[in-house]
Amino acid sequence: MRARLPALLVLAAASAPVMTGCAGGSAAQDVPAQDTATADVTLTVFTAASLSDAFEQIGEDFEAEHPGVTVRFNVAGSSDLVQQVIAGAPADVFAPADVPTMDRAVGAGAVSGTPRPFATNVLTLVTPPDNPAGIASLADAAAEGVNLVACAPQVPCGQATAALARASGLALDPVSEESSVTDVLGKVTSGEADAGLVYVTDAARAGDAVRTVDLEHARSAVNTYPIAALAEAEHPGPADAFVEHVLGAQGQEVLGHAGFGHP
Repeated sequence: MRARLPALLVLAAASAPVMTGCAGGSAAQDVPAQDTATADVTLTVFTAASLSDAFEQIGEDFEAEHPGVTVRFNVAGSSDLVQQVIAGAPADVFAPADVPTMDRAVGAGAVSGTPRPFATNVLTLVTPPDNPAGIASLADAAAEGVNLVACAPQVPCGQATAALARASGLALDPVSEESSVTDVLGKVTSGEADAGLVYVTDAARAGDAVRTVDLEHARSAVNTYPIAALAEAEHPGPADAFVEHVLGAQGQEVLGHAGFGHP
């Protein structure tokens, strides 16, 4: 089974494991022919926190189709992930929550080939189930005395929040700015906040733990998620195969069920 990596990886080079190709021979260049029958591959995917649940399922599906390959994820805010990628953390695939973050990795020469969009997402407003502050709109959440939580400006969900505020003509003053959308959701579900701005996929995942308030200008801040294999991928063949799986029918079906839109 897959293991999820800590959010901050040690950036020292890891000793290289014995490698093997995926089913179908997509990674045959990774190993000598005599090793392919017995060796295993651990594919490391750096993924935005908002993709966590969908990618867990995608990882299981990919493993089922590629015997000998184990997928493990480093899940964190996209701004943290790209810093690790640029610093040389060992990883095979990168899937942040917006294009500008991927552009940073491309500019640093960390990406192999051209990143490809695979999903979109928009923000919504969530409150605790009993909605103690009586919030029915973003304007209510922006009112004085309301404990609103949002993502920090440097992360994709924070940039989407700023775009949403501009489109709505509101000045938002969050009491807390978090490094990932899952942290925002946690503040709301724990009762520490009256409201939080999260992706619609996170609100759906939370289920009855939150109440959702639709936003009039949500479509003004659409995040597009790109994916790419990394230039220093330890397993370039399986990395490319994983990218294709995410973009393929099965991966897109999982993402659609999780609430993501098509790119």
